[in-house]
Amino acid sequence: MVDCDNCASTMWRFLVKSLTVHKDPEIGLVKLIKKKSACSSLRTHSARPGSRAGGLSRRCPPLPAGPPNGRLLLRTSSSSTGGGADTKLAVDFGKQAQKEGRVECDSSVREVVQSTKEAMVALQRRNPAVQPLLAIVQAGEDDILLEAHKEMAGKIDLNIIQICLAKDCTEDEIVEEVLKLNEDSRVHGVYLHLPPASLTSRVLNTLKAEKDVDGISDVNIGRLVRGDLSKGFVPPIASAVLDLLEKHESNLEGKTVLLVGEGHLGLVLQYLMERRGMIALKSNWSSKSHLQKQADAVVLLGGEDIDVPHTWFRPGAAVIRCGPILVTDDEHLTEMSSTPDLGHLIAAYRTQNVVHSYSRWLQEQQYRPWRLRSLKLQPMTPVPSDIEISRAQKPKSMNQLAEEIGLLPEELEAYGRNKAKVQLSLLDRLHTQPDGKYVLVAGITPTPLGEGKSTVTIGLVQALSAHLKFNSFGCLRQPSQGPTFGVKGGAAGGGYAQVIPMEEFNLHLTGDIHAITAANNLVAAAIDARMLHEATQSDKALFNRLVPTVNGVRRFSPIQISRLRRLGINKTDPATLTPQEVTSFVRLDLDPSKITWQRVVDTNDRFLRKITVGQASTEKGQIRETGFDIAVASEIMAILALADSLLDMKNRLARMVVGTSRSGQPVTAEDLGVSGALAVLMKDAIKPTLMQTLEGTPVFVHAGPFANIAHGNSSVLADKLALKLVGRDGFVVTEAGFGADIGMEKFFNIKCRASGLRPSVVVLVATVRALKMHGGGPNNLGLVADGCYSNLRKQIQIAHLFGVPVVVAVNVFKTDTKAEIDLVCQIAKECGASDAVPCHHWAKGGQGCLDLAKAVNEATITPGNFQFLYNIEMPIVEKIRTIAQKVYGADDIELSPEAKAKIDYYNQQDYGSLPICMAKTHLSLSHMPDKKGAPTGFILPIRDVRASIGAGFIYPLVGTMSTMPGLPTRPCFYDIDLDPITEEITGLF
Repeated sequence: MVDCDNCASTMWRFLVKSLTVHKDPEIGLVKLIKKKSACSSLRTHSARPGSRAGGLSRRCPPLPAGPPNGRLLLRTSSSSTGGGADTKLAVDFGKQAQKEGRVECDSSVREVVQSTKEAMVALQRRNPAVQPLLAIVQAGEDDILLEAHKEMAGKIDLNIIQICLAKDCTEDEIVEEVLKLNEDSRVHGVYLHLPPASLTSRVLNTLKAEKDVDGISDVNIGRLVRGDLSKGFVPPIASAVLDLLEKHESNLEGKTVLLVGEGHLGLVLQYLMERRGMIALKSNWSSKSHLQKQADAVVLLGGEDIDVPHTWFRPGAAVIRCGPILVTDDEHLTEMSSTPDLGHLIAAYRTQNVVHSYSRWLQEQQYRPWRLRSLKLQPMTPVPSDIEISRAQKPKSMNQLAEEIGLLPEELEAYGRNKAKVQLSLLDRLHTQPDGKYVLVAGITPTPLGEGKSTVTIGLVQALSAHLKFNSFGCLRQPSQGPTFGVKGGAAGGGYAQVIPMEEFNLHLTGDIHAITAANNLVAAAIDARMLHEATQSDKALFNRLVPTVNGVRRFSPIQISRLRRLGINKTDPATLTPQEVTSFVRLDLDPSKITWQRVVDTNDRFLRKITVGQASTEKGQIRETGFDIAVASEIMAILALADSLLDMKNRLARMVVGTSRSGQPVTAEDLGVSGALAVLMKDAIKPTLMQTLEGTPVFVHAGPFANIAHGNSSVLADKLALKLVGRDGFVVTEAGFGADIGMEKFFNIKCRASGLRPSVVVLVATVRALKMHGGGPNNLGLVADGCYSNLRKQIQIAHLFGVPVVVAVNVFKTDTKAEIDLVCQIAKECGASDAVPCHHWAKGGQGCLDLAKAVNEATITPGNFQFLYNIEMPIVEKIRTIAQKVYGADDIELSPEAKAKIDYYNQQDYGSLPICMAKTHLSLSHMPDKKGAPTGFILPIRDVRASIGAGFIYPLVGTMSTMPGLPTRPCFYDIDLDPITEEITGLF
């Protein structure tokens, strides 16, 4: 702790006296200290050695101090003679008065400390990892105040941070410091120990009410006067006054107390006294009201140094003086220090308030039922366009939605008004909270336009939350620009079951896909640059450039040391490497024909499927063939969707294999030295984006891998955060891409393995339109039945392979007949569905999905018997064969020579125990898009097998499957435009 000469100290003292009025009794007044300067510094003080929160690191300058504090003199006056009307009250430091006062004050301190300590022990039992912290902000450096609080804090395991601003600090400097403390989740109480002139309205109201442990902000005073003691704080000074009154008079009910003076303290005391049954009367300093002689006790507020004649009070009245006093370095200092110390009593009450604040903070960390205000819908007939519906509804602010679902302000990062990122720290805060029920929405084999899984997902969560009042979250994938501007359109849902604003949802959102594109292409650039430099430089030149001398010192970066460790070189000094070790270190020696990493762009661009790079003369002949994938097919997207923490994502990015060396060794992103930079590019993308539905229910939008190329599910992190927020009886509804044979199979075998989460029920979306297609034609009930007994039944059977109950949701179109809908529901139940219900969410919102919501709730009552389709240790070939035969209905698989060679290589590299992610057409259960229904008797061709080691799966390419879609003849972008006057988007959907 830094000592400072000439430090300012603001102290407050109370004088309590039971008066027997004779001639000339005198009671001394206490005054405000003023000393010269103060240093700007910060001190942190632990309640005990080694305590965790005690070493809070912050910068200077610190802050001043606020509401009065100080010492107490409590005494019973003796009779004396003399004096008259003008006799002043003066200090009497009689030994008997000191003794009586100290006994009563010490007793109060012990009681407050004991009760606070008991509360603290109980709280620490529930959460031992966090210790409450009080921040004292003061003008100038002075340790007198700190010492009293340190003593109290040490008795209850509380930590203190002392922030000392310059004595003449400005209002802006104070506000800046308060704002920092507001946002510091480790601080549970802030005490503004400032001169009265510095406690401006702006300063007081900048301080968060939940950290205002002195109860001086407008919000806290208002709560107190309104009677809301559950949220506010009783000012420690007021608590001390009441404590002393109770010590003086055991039964205060019916007693009359006169409050003399102005200010908020009088208002607070009046309210508190009346709550205890006292009669509180107000007066001002200039008043000579006869009421003073009727009072059983008088409390003198404010700091005016005026004459107070004894004739103002009736004999035997208790007099308490609250006001600033000056403590000087004169002969009285030692004697005053021996008087009973009100500073300790006020400090005890202040630390009690900090513990109350800590208790409320802990309570906020725990799950609580939502107080969700749903947005009302007024469905129109005919149903307007999606974008018209979206614009007609005014979303709630993200702050309001976050508060309703139990998010803390510091856990939210706003991106405008309608979307926000959510901090992953939420998982730590709610780690003891039981998860909700996990519902997967999948579908039958779709038509090219899709069958409405996203719309059903949104309609279902609207029904669960807004109508049945269950806590429920939708977890959706971020749409790719490819289908948005291609043929399918966006993924915000449709009709009266949408995520809003739908333009923001479908266009850019919070930039996650752009971050993935940047990270992916950084790796690609690093690959080609490294190959160029290795081909054109000697080992020595490479080493000198990779490990440059900076200020005369040559050092390895941490990522280079990691590479050395993988090479078996346990050295950290660049000068000690042998020539052979230098060669191993600097040469990745990538084989250009075995580079597996491609560039990406989030557009359907078939002409980028195969390209040639390195044709400029500056590339010195480093020409090779490569290609582009669509951004959502990037391994980085898959990693984003499967990672369960920032550290996990960073490690997965480092493990990504980008190619093979000429000696047959895999080369990773960490070998390239780029994985740390990738984590930096992805640090914000890993946080799920919070949005809302048309009915104001919460939705996480995160990750967006294609299910026919990648694993096709929203992120593990979004699901985990949502499951904690909804709580034990809530629902998290997430969707899988395309048909159940692709998205659902990968959800179970890949995502559930990575996350450890287990689904409660599958909602299988079907449409009459698609079932007619699978039945072989456009019209009649016979074709609908054929589609049900083929494709619908097969998809239900696939879900049952994993032991999960199925509810069929018939997504009703306005062209469907009642007979068609009833037939689908009937056959679905015959084929093993727990239930099958029609859904009218497109036209009615959540109200039109109530039957589905009830059926889902009913299906989750009976626990499922979840199991994986295959053992992870099975050979790669057998895992592929199992999926082909049991899920797709193939007789067998056929591996191309290239696929066989790749599988042999992956086995050599110990990648054989990874799950399988089949890249296959979504338009058929087979590899042939035109084969509808439930094809059988076919051989599934595997033309290539690739590995996403960072994501953690092997992905075979089935048939002619491409990782870069192409645009149709008439893409959606023909209808999309912008009004330059209103800036409104037109023709999006």
